[in-house]
Amino acid sequence: MFFQSKKLIGLDIGTANIKMAEVDFSRKGSTLVNFAIMPTPPRAINGGEIADPSAISEALKQMVAGLKTKRKAIAVGLWGTSVISKRITIPMMDEKLVGGQIRWEAEQYIPFDINEVNIDFKILKSFQSSPETLDILLVAARQDIAFLYQDIVQSSGMNCSVIDVSGFSLANCFLNNWGSQKGQTVALMNIGAAITNFVVVENGEVIFCRDIPVGGLTYTSEISKAMGISIEEAEAMKISACTGQAAPEEVAKILQTTHELISEEVQSSLDFFVNTTPGLPVQQCLVTGGASRTTGLINHLAQSTKMGFQIFDPFRNIKLNERQLTADYVSEIRDFAAVAMGLGMRAQGDA
Repeated sequence: MFFQSKKLIGLDIGTANIKMAEVDFSRKGSTLVNFAIMPTPPRAINGGEIADPSAISEALKQMVAGLKTKRKAIAVGLWGTSVISKRITIPMMDEKLVGGQIRWEAEQYIPFDINEVNIDFKILKSFQSSPETLDILLVAARQDIAFLYQDIVQSSGMNCSVIDVSGFSLANCFLNNWGSQKGQTVALMNIGAAITNFVVVENGEVIFCRDIPVGGLTYTSEISKAMGISIEEAEAMKISACTGQAAPEEVAKILQTTHELISEEVQSSLDFFVNTTPGLPVQQCLVTGGASRTTGLINHLAQSTKMGFQIFDPFRNIKLNERQLTADYVSEIRDFAAVAMGLGMRAQGDA
């Protein structure tokens, strides 16, 4: 988005886990060379903000050492309140002039000081609501957060060559696995610990992107509040309930009510998309993310939204380096890998 390079390692810094993907490209297709995942250091991310940059840098050093890679360039994704994506409409003009106009347009839509954000945009060529206007996907990221990520990566001994948006990286992973799906409007959801990346792709273009503030920690928090126990105890009970281990009956009831809460948030975003994009119903929804493994969640989403949900496989059309990646390990990381894979595949020069 802001810096570009080749031969990258995709880096997804999440609230619960940090993921790294090393991907190779050839005329025969893409190959996942290696993948690393480790828990995010405790309290290193708080409320969606990085609270302990040095701890994350140290974790990155360990992960890079474990990958035994010669690559030095990192592509990292931004998410949460530090980045905003919005589809806007401007009067028709020569596309060469849009860059000069976009900063003035952005001031009307971005709730940050325009001098304190990096701005990018993409003209939606396959989606134009009127012959007299241009539809544009506008993206703004806080400069201080972008520089913080850059400093974290550099402090780990690597180079920050690409700063992207996690939602766009999710879409990039989808496009590299499914293709442009012409004539299809597809919703993608990456349900993480703190947020859910929600993206809509139409004819191979991202036309909607937002982060919904719900995820795996929503369940943990609800269990903690309802049962009067610590977050750590609540997390352990949630995991036990979702893996078939012994857990109080009350936990299952709390999981069910939290399904409803999360489904309402997802439905709200779907409704917003439909209301602002008339005539483009979502044909299918692909879901991934660590929290998507929460028992009953996908079924509840399908029932409440009356949509078909399928599992998003980030390795669907990707070859795997079997010398480094066992079948069991691939199965373990499948639900955590999509954003890191999309970032790693930026080496193809995706916009």
